Amino acid sequence: MSLYRTQVKIVADVLSAAMDNGTNEGVGITHLLRRANLSYARMVRILNDLVGSGLLETVEQERGNRYRTSDRGLQFLTAYGRFQDFAKSFGLRL
Repeated sequence: MSLYRTQVKIVADVLSAAMDNGTNEGVGITHLLRRANLSYARMVRILNDLVGSGLLETVEQERGNRYRTSDRGLQFLTAYGRFQDFAKSFGLRL
């Protein structure tokens, strides 16, 4: 049986993919599309929502925008990880 990802899991996947590995340049949309496994149209909607809520930061460059996880996004990922562990302790899947 195939399980679908929840919106919260998709957000966590996008934020995890946007962590920039120590540089301030961020990651491009192609990297996010591959890592989060989303269509372009859905990714654009999610990116707009995440930037608007302050979970992602936009880094403008000559060839287009790049994205990186903000401090608030890192806090979200930490809280999500704790809640995921809590749910697993009760035998639940998120």
